[in-house]
Amino acid sequence: MPVLRRRCALAALLALALGFAATGGAKAAPIRVLMRTDAGSILIELYPDAAPITVANFLAYVDKGLLTGAAFYRTVGPANDHNPATINVVQGGRDGSPGGLPPIAHETTQITGLRHADGVVSMARDAPGSATSEFFICLGANPALDFGGARNPDGQGFAAFGKVISGMRTVRKIHAAPTRTAAGDPYLVGQLIAAPVRILGVERRQGSGGDGGIRTHDTL
Repeated sequence: MPVLRRRCALAALLALALGFAATGGAKAAPIRVLMRTDAGSILIELYPDAAPITVANFLAYVDKGLLTGAAFYRTVGPANDHNPATINVVQGGRDGSPGGLPPIAHETTQITGLRHADGVVSMARDAPGSATSEFFICLGANPALDFGGARNPDGQGFAAFGKVISGMRTVRKIHAAPTRTAAGDPYLVGQLIAAPVRILGVERRQGSGGDGGIRTHDTL
């Protein structure tokens, strides 16, 4: 089918863009990015070996500077969640701003082997294959977001692709931010952050050792 061929071609191009086309069965090493926000810094480790399409997409936004000026704008927990399959997350991204990249194929947790555990970074979406720039960070385990979980009626779950390795204090600060009582969508009532936390910049960090230059007060 044409759609299948397009998705396969997209996957191949994204893999090549990251430079981890299979060579001798070697696994792609994790990649770290440092996200600076109004609330502090967050060091994220990405897993291209497990989720090549999703990681390539996120890095494209990073390398093109498309997340600079974006924001964390939503916080969800049992106290304000309107879905019976409750979750604990903060959500960020460009929130519909023009100039984003095309949607990507959906890499389920069944495919990647990743799970929505504490600190895991994953893609927000509508239908499978609609994810672009919107992402969220888990606080605690969120199995409802995995493949087969109850959060979304289609049962496909969400595409986990990385994990916060330093900066969960910043994530918890964002999660506790005051929210607006009103929203255009009833599903979002009480979840939209009153003063969205701006993303000041995101950049790749070299090497896998150390703390990536993150400040001590931002660490776990």
